[in-house]
Amino acid sequence: MSNTNIHEWTLLEAAQNIREGKVSSREVTKAILDRISELDPKINSYITVLPEDAMAAAAACDEEQAKGSPLGPLHGVPIGLKDLFCTRGIRTTCGSRALAQFVPPYDAAVAEKVRSSGAVLLGKHNMDEFAMGASTESSWFGPTRNPWKLSCIPGGSSGGTAAAVAASLCFAGVGTDTGGSIRQPASFCGVVGMKPTYGRVSRHGIVALAASLDQAGPLTRSVADAAALLEVIAGHDRRDSTSVNLPVPDYLSATKKPVTGMRIGLPKEYFEIEGLDSGVKAAMERVLKSLTEQGASVVEVSLPHTGYAPSVYCLIASAEASTNVARYDGVRYGFRAEGDQGFAEMMSKTRAELFGEEVKRRIMIGTYALSAEHYDALYVKAQKVRTLIRRDFEEAFQKADVLLTPTTPVTAFPPGEKTKDPLTMYLVEALTMPCNLAGIPGISVPCGFSEEGLPVGAQLLAGSFREETMFAAAGAIERAIPSPRVMPALRVD
Repeated sequence: MSNTNIHEWTLLEAAQNIREGKVSSREVTKAILDRISELDPKINSYITVLPEDAMAAAAACDEEQAKGSPLGPLHGVPIGLKDLFCTRGIRTTCGSRALAQFVPPYDAAVAEKVRSSGAVLLGKHNMDEFAMGASTESSWFGPTRNPWKLSCIPGGSSGGTAAAVAASLCFAGVGTDTGGSIRQPASFCGVVGMKPTYGRVSRHGIVALAASLDQAGPLTRSVADAAALLEVIAGHDRRDSTSVNLPVPDYLSATKKPVTGMRIGLPKEYFEIEGLDSGVKAAMERVLKSLTEQGASVVEVSLPHTGYAPSVYCLIASAEASTNVARYDGVRYGFRAEGDQGFAEMMSKTRAELFGEEVKRRIMIGTYALSAEHYDALYVKAQKVRTLIRRDFEEAFQKADVLLTPTTPVTAFPPGEKTKDPLTMYLVEALTMPCNLAGIPGISVPCGFSEEGLPVGAQLLAGSFREETMFAAAGAIERAIPSPRVMPALRVD
C-alpha cells in the first residue's frame, strides 16, 4: 500500500487498515512523523515529539499483531495528547516555564487508557500557559498557528491539539475543555471537538486549571472518530472523586442513528449575541436546513441567564486557577528565581519571572474574588448564578432533545488582535462557557467556511450524559455537510 495518502485517513480508517494488515503500524507512524518534521516548524503544534519512542511502540504493536495477540480498538494508530496530561517518563510542561522540565512518575487516567487501547503516542501538543487562554498565544514554547491560515490563531487552550489534527500531524488528540477550550479551537481549525458531561472522563493526572469546570475530550477529523475515542477514554475512576460510575454507551453506533423526530432547540440568546459574524450565521442556517430535511423539528428555547456566563466563568475559573497555581512558589518543585534573597522575596521574584501576563491576570482576579471582604459578593454570588444557568438548560431540555448554536461568534483571527483587551478575548468563548458551568456535554462540528475561507463550527449541546443524542445530531450534520479530507496548502496570506 502506498504511503502517500496515509495522513488523509480518519482515525477509524487507520485502525482498520492496520488491523487488516494492509499497512503496518511502523509505516503509518513513520509517515506521520515525517509529516510532523516537514510541517510542524511552521505550525508549532507540538511541544514534545517522541520519534524514537513512537517507532519503538509501533514496532511492538506489529509484533503483537504478528503473534495473534488481542488487539485494542486503536491498535497501532499514532495520536497525540495536550501537554497537561501527565505521562510517565515524558515531560509534561502545561505550556509553562514552571514545568518546562517536569517529568511525571505516573500516567494520567486518560494517558493510561490511550496506551491500553493500543495507540501509539506521537508526542505532547502545545497549549496556552496552564490552559489559561483562548488562542494558544501564551505558551512558553511559542504560539501555535492555524493550518488553514498561518497568519491566524488556532484557538485555545487546546489549540495545539486542534492544529495538529487539522494538519494531519496525528489521527486524533485529547484536549481539555474548561470554558470551550476543545470546541472553540475545533471550530477555528475545522475539526470535531467534543466536551463530555462533567464526570464522564477521569481528571486524574490532569494539571488542573479549574477543577469544577475541566473535562477531557477528543479532537478528531470526523464525528465517528470522536465517538470511538470517547469510548476509549470514558469510564469510572476511583482516583477521581468527581468521576461518575455509569456504563460507557456505544457512542459509535449513535453517530449513525437518524434524527427523524428529534427536537432541535434554538436558544434565541445565542443568535442575538453582539458581533455574530455573517458567515457564521449563514452556516447555522445551512445546518438547520440540513437537519430539518432529515426529519428533525425546530423549537425555540430561551436561556435567559446566558449573558451572565462570561462574568460568572471569569470569577469561578480565576478563583480555582489562583488556588491551583499557588503551589508554584519556587520552594517545592519547578522553576526558582536565582539570587540571594529571603523567602518572601524569592517567592515574589520567582512568580514574577515564572508566569505570563494572562496567568498573572487570572491569579489576581481569583485572589481578589476569594478574599474575605469580597468572597460573598463575588464568588458566592457567581456560584448562585451558575445554578440559575444550569436550571435554564434543564428547562430547555424539557422542550428540546439537543440545542443548536454557533460554536463561536467569529472565525479565526490574527495573533494579538484580542490579547490587548482581555474582555474581548473572553467573549470569544461566550457561547461555549455556559456548557461548562452547567456540566453538560457539547460538541463542535465543522459546517462550512466563511467568505475568507476559514472554518466555521456548529455547536450541539445535550442534557447530562445524553452524549448519544448529541452524536446522532452531529453525525447527521456531517453527512449533510461533509468536511474536506485534508486542509489546503498552508496559507501565509
